[in-house]
Amino acid sequence: MSDIAKPATRPDDPRFSTGPTAKRPGWSPENLKDALVGRAHRAKPSKARLKHAIDETRRLLGVPADHRIAIVPGSDTGAMEMALWSMLGARGVDVLAWESFGQGWVTDVTKQLKLADVRVLEAPYGALSDLAAVDFCRDVVFTWNGTTSGVRVPDGDWIAADRAGLTICDATSAAFAQKLPFDKLDVTTFSWQKVLGGEAQHGMLILSPRAVERLETYQPAWPLPKIFRMTKGGKLTESLFAGETINTPSLLCVEDYLDALAWADSIGGADALMARADANAAILAGWVERTDWVDFLARDPATRSNTSVCLSIIDPAVTALDAEGQAAFAKSLVALLEGEGAAYDIGAYRDAPPGLRIWCGGTVEAENLSALLPWLDWAFAELKSTLRKAA
Repeated sequence: MSDIAKPATRPDDPRFSTGPTAKRPGWSPENLKDALVGRAHRAKPSKARLKHAIDETRRLLGVPADHRIAIVPGSDTGAMEMALWSMLGARGVDVLAWESFGQGWVTDVTKQLKLADVRVLEAPYGALSDLAAVDFCRDVVFTWNGTTSGVRVPDGDWIAADRAGLTICDATSAAFAQKLPFDKLDVTTFSWQKVLGGEAQHGMLILSPRAVERLETYQPAWPLPKIFRMTKGGKLTESLFAGETINTPSLLCVEDYLDALAWADSIGGADALMARADANAAILAGWVERTDWVDFLARDPATRSNTSVCLSIIDPAVTALDAEGQAAFAKSLVALLEGEGAAYDIGAYRDAPPGLRIWCGGTVEAENLSALLPWLDWAFAELKSTLRKAA
């Protein structure tokens, strides 16, 4: 047993997973009672709900009127792969990778599409790729917020306004939590289950006029699966961007996304969601500053995520362990917190260094995050005491 007493108060909601993330405050299945379940997704009322989801996304995110928005299959991954497989190959490509999802796009580009002219700009976990090295005469593929490392790009100032290539941005844990400059982004993707806590499987694809031009003037050398096809006869399939999805969507999930959007609107829209995420991240940052056994994986505060906050255990008793021992300690910490009902699913991503990953997005209530902190200290102290006994 440690010298730290077990906290008396648990978070009201212990769900701090990075995705799917916590539902919005006050959510209940009753909110979905009017979902058009059992209706054809091509029926007029169903298409109206899908179009409403697109329109509300545009309004709340401030997407320009000349950008197209579509609901697509396969979550953020599906949206990104639609873009990569449909648009790349017209010119050289720079792919930025500083965590596992960026590395996934590297795999798509180099091992699946097997493009000849590819530059991979990598950085280790906790750091950011060299943005100054990006060549905007080429297409550029990057994640805005590295969900598995907690490292994000600081802003869009590094992106050339007069670029010749396209920027293809995976923004899945950034949209609705970090400001996205759509004038700098030609393709933007995200999923419902990240910042807004929506249900999984559906992705959002946002295309600038430049991206549409690429689709209408470039034909890839490889065959495209049906769910990736966005053009017909050399012209954009406009109906896709008006709610006529390629495959059958879940109208229950659509209603859940609309519920999340309505809640976001009720608290002040995207700006309010960003402010909530910033405030939550600040609570965690204050704790890290006064806690000697933990530190941020992201080294630079200017590029530190306000949503997927990744933490390293730096106590000498833990860092003295071999890699397997450090991973086991982190897993035991996560399991102890889950067993106590204090926090669910806060372990580091499987490809990331051992540690914790705590979601601080706008659906998390600040008081729940504050209530979690004493539990983190207690759980660590409990496990460290077992290390002493073992020694």
